Amino acid sequence: MTVMTTAARAAFMAGAALAATVTALGSNAQAQSLSPSPSPSPAVHSRLDDIIRSGTLRACATGDYKPYSFRRPDGQFEGIDVDLVASLAKSLGVKPVIVPTTWKGLMDDFTAGKCDIAVGGVSVTLDRAVRAYYSKVVMIDGKSPIVRCADVAKYQTLADLNKPSTRAIANPGGTNERFARQYMPNATLTIYPDNVTIFQQIADGRADVMVTDSSETLLQHKLNPALCPVNPDKPLQFGEKAYLLPRGDDVFKHYVDQWLNLAQKTGEYQAVVDAWLK
Repeated sequence: MTVMTTAARAAFMAGAALAATVTALGSNAQAQSLSPSPSPSPAVHSRLDDIIRSGTLRACATGDYKPYSFRRPDGQFEGIDVDLVASLAKSLGVKPVIVPTTWKGLMDDFTAGKCDIAVGGVSVTLDRAVRAYYSKVVMIDGKSPIVRCADVAKYQTLADLNKPSTRAIANPGGTNERFARQYMPNATLTIYPDNVTIFQQIADGRADVMVTDSSETLLQHKLNPALCPVNPDKPLQFGEKAYLLPRGDDVFKHYVDQWLNLAQKTGEYQAVVDAWLK
């Protein structure tokens, strides 16, 4: 009898504990159902929204760097990146607008918000990466010399270039000037302000060599057969080109990268490049 009473009491206590637990759980669930649900996170603002809203895509370009961007005498821009900006704008259903800039003022113009993207043969550098995002790489393109064709054998190595007798020439404010000052300190360097006519200085014998991007040396040879690239398939320095995008704007960067990925995978990108270089 005593054993039965103790067992009954234990069962009763266990049942009471279970009932209390169920009641507590029910109360908590009811309280949670009555409490307000958390508000949704605010939408992230992006330059992409501004571009679609305004109906225009503003692209900074220097207009002095064939084959990427060139400003014709009539004021119109043309080149590889001008065509690709038009493709990017079309994908967004907006109009492209080229905003003129200079290499020296490129980063200040861009970070001041004068344009949404910067194009035209922009080299990837760490100092620029501090102030802006880069798109995915659009081209691998190192530095190579361009000289009069009769002098190709004379300027085969960096040691050949880095001599007081070498009359080097470079445009101001970009990676060409930086390369010349860093790797050719012993050469006689002229900083020439017009990147459009700078190659004619070499052809006319007023300078001997310019070190610039391999793609540009190939185009200048096409335009002026008296000028020849020096080992453009074995550049003196590794280099990449990409587009400048607003720092911190991941939404816009992801869109541009995806557009560029599709353009490269479908052949659209290569077709534009070939139209200018071949």
